[in-house]
Amino acid sequence: MTSRLAATFVLTLLLVSPAVGEEAELILSGGRIWTGDDEHPWAEAVAIAGERLIAVGRDEEVAAHAGTQTRSVDLAGRFVAPGFIDNHTHFNRAGDLLLGINLLDADDDETLVRRVEEAQKRLPEGAWIVGGDWSAYNLESTWRPHRDTIEPSTSGRNPLLLAKWDRSLYLANAMALEAAGAGCDWEGVECDAGGEMTGRLTRDAGDRVRQAMPEKSLDQRLAEARLALARLAGHGVTTIHDITPATQLHVYQELLRRGELTTRIYARPTLDKWEHLARLGIRHGFGDDWIRIGGLKGFVDGIMGNSSARFYEPYLTSGKRGEWRDMMRPDGNMQKLLIGADAAGHWPQVHAIGDEAIDHLLDLYEGMIEVNGPRERRLRIIHTQVLRNADVAARMARLGIIAEVQPYHAIDDMRWMEPRIGDRARWAYAFRTLQEAGVRLSFGSDWPGTNASWYPSRPMLGIYAAVTRQTLEGQPAQGWFPEERIDLESALHAYTTSNAWVAGEEGSKGRLAPGLLADLVVLDRNPFEIPAAALKDVGVEVTLVGGRIVHGTL
Repeated sequence: MTSRLAATFVLTLLLVSPAVGEEAELILSGGRIWTGDDEHPWAEAVAIAGERLIAVGRDEEVAAHAGTQTRSVDLAGRFVAPGFIDNHTHFNRAGDLLLGINLLDADDDETLVRRVEEAQKRLPEGAWIVGGDWSAYNLESTWRPHRDTIEPSTSGRNPLLLAKWDRSLYLANAMALEAAGAGCDWEGVECDAGGEMTGRLTRDAGDRVRQAMPEKSLDQRLAEARLALARLAGHGVTTIHDITPATQLHVYQELLRRGELTTRIYARPTLDKWEHLARLGIRHGFGDDWIRIGGLKGFVDGIMGNSSARFYEPYLTSGKRGEWRDMMRPDGNMQKLLIGADAAGHWPQVHAIGDEAIDHLLDLYEGMIEVNGPRERRLRIIHTQVLRNADVAARMARLGIIAEVQPYHAIDDMRWMEPRIGDRARWAYAFRTLQEAGVRLSFGSDWPGTNASWYPSRPMLGIYAAVTRQTLEGQPAQGWFPEERIDLESALHAYTTSNAWVAGEEGSKGRLAPGLLADLVVLDRNPFEIPAAALKDVGVEVTLVGGRIVHGTL
């Protein structure tokens, strides 16, 4: 053994083995502990010192690490698992919605006024109330709100610019219209017979008003982030794979500096940034256990919510086949981006939803691999929503491509899938087909969703969706295309061990084992001992990140 290999071997032992006699700060016992480790899936107790686990196993083995300063907690039968890892979030948008306004399920004046008033209580005076995406869950709604409805609530305090879910209509209050200098002479500004603006704006006019919005202050961004972090901690999420713009990276760094970051960040810039990162010498994995530069996100097609995902055959509703995204233009651009990013040491992770988009992305990945040759890379198809058939899953497995999926999509999007694509819906969210083909499943939420859907950040809802394929109301009775259901343990792995692996972080998280980060969750019941229908009701009692309690009490 060379001296370098010997040093590496010794270092590895130090990282993964508990120090003999090391005293624990916290010992948890008396519960049912699922470790995520296939060789040792169950344990009786765990011991934590600092940020890491120092022992996982039988009570007597773990008790050997108890000392005079050790706090021992009896779990009283509660269930413990590795902290959940969410493979896909838009954290900045989630914080914006939590502090601001969410109107996805609103389609009447009463709800609008109530949500606006609630948002005003959270936002500082002068902050803009924007977005909302009203009527997303009632696509047949013809509701067209008037600014008179919300003027009494917002007058003189907060500018307001709200949007319908499809951006076909905007609503602005007097403060927003005045800030933009809007008037009846503007194209797209609706006015009544008396020459008064109704607040209703076309898409183009709404975009003009939006240009008057100032940049958010750092204080507001931090306030949004704190709400989002609390939501994640309450759901047991200890790491997110986040689509992270530069402004949000600054927020994460500031939260870390202040000791307020309670969720680890695998930050994903967009694929077109690879040259900028390469010039700075930044490759995949740059960072530390709290904030790390992850894969680079690309886009092939649109989304199912607005019928822009790309299919071989037209939508039954629109007669169109969907759209290619900007990164696909001009011809050959996406292939160039993939080859360049991969050669520079990055891991491309590309959005593809429709059957043609998925097949085309596989062609692009295969071309990239042929050009650059074998190397360490963990490639994902983000969403992997509608396969053409089972052969596509087999091809993904052959190429080693990961299916980054969000199972809650299945039970929310089923409301429009079959009317839009008919029999092709059989291959939508094909979890079992992918698993049986040998494709690694990676689960997450896509929190907070799109302009057409709200996707919650609760991993237990995603697990419920994957196991039952039923709505939260239990429909359909046997599940939507029940042959694509997977078992509970597979779903747990997809939210823990698998997500650590796809990020290249399997050596530090995703399992409960000595030497790994003490990121874990305590559930209020054992999911293996309840009916599948009850999985959606499982609550998180305690969340620990790096051995620190960030939600609940022990």
